[in-house]
Amino acid sequence: MKGVSEILREVQEGRRLSEEEAVFLMLEADLLALGSAAQTVAGARHPEGIATFLIDRNINYTNICVSRCRFCAFYRDKGNKDAYLLSKEEILVRVQEAVSSGATQVMLQGGLHPDLSIDYYTGLVREIKKRFPVFIHSFSPPEIAHIASVSGLSVGETLKRLQDAGLDSLPGGGAEILVDHVRDLISPQKISSQTWLEVMETAHALGMKTTATMMMGTIEGLEDRVEHLSRIRRLQDKTQGFCAFIPWTYQPGNTALKGRETSPLDYLRTLAIARLFLDNIENIQGSWLTQGKDIGQITLLFGANDLGSIMLEENVVKATGLSHRITEAEMVDLIRRAKRIPAQRDTEYRIVKRYD
Repeated sequence: MKGVSEILREVQEGRRLSEEEAVFLMLEADLLALGSAAQTVAGARHPEGIATFLIDRNINYTNICVSRCRFCAFYRDKGNKDAYLLSKEEILVRVQEAVSSGATQVMLQGGLHPDLSIDYYTGLVREIKKRFPVFIHSFSPPEIAHIASVSGLSVGETLKRLQDAGLDSLPGGGAEILVDHVRDLISPQKISSQTWLEVMETAHALGMKTTATMMMGTIEGLEDRVEHLSRIRRLQDKTQGFCAFIPWTYQPGNTALKGRETSPLDYLRTLAIARLFLDNIENIQGSWLTQGKDIGQITLLFGANDLGSIMLEENVVKATGLSHRITEAEMVDLIRRAKRIPAQRDTEYRIVKRYD
């Protein structure tokens, strides 16, 4: 195999990175050399020097979930004293608050509730669209597969009904690591990696853009992370439906899986590899939510061109005991201090406002 320097030079010149080379770089490359190469590749894709963010609200409509993932601190069994399902009126109030605060997007995400069928979701989406000029980026692949199962529908029928009601795009939640021997240990009752990919491929065929995610730092190996990236890249080659890739780190607080949070350096190394490997995905998002503002800022030097949302509400990561918050002004300042031009975007990465 070629050496680290030669591989990085060739990738910066446009050659596609192989899985074997990606694992090799994970193990052997100097962190700063990786960051420099990733930023060169990101700069070629985004030569204007803009770093973007979104204003949205993540409305977790229920924490009742039959999946019971071992890495999740958010879910509750039906009948638990802390279990909840927001009423439609409560959800609409939260959407109104988000829109009034400048949000261009709402994300509805919740547990896999055993009693909610397609009519609940289409009715909710239709009502939001009727009342508010907001982009609905909602329902991860596990939710879609679960809604289809409860409703006796195919995934395609489920997605089409939601799309007709006003669903605009899907978030990439539930991917974790797209390697089944890992999923069998951390989320044995959740959909398989192949089903996650099939939901996304079906959404892309309907014209929906989606995001892809990766949760790192549970029990997976470096080879598993690269296999995850490879499966995302192969589907993107086929559909061109992913508008962004979002890696984030497992938070062990209050979970059955427990363990230890992976280091910021491991996160930055994997982020840089993602930028180098995913040559067909334009946007790579840095996770200030799990890493904090300082590391979030550094991601802009390791291949990220986007910092996600200032997130007016978020409850899943918060359930682990981690609670990073950021305001619009703080986000703009953070990006400026990284020598980038801050810009607010919408879900489809169109610029809404520049802060020159």
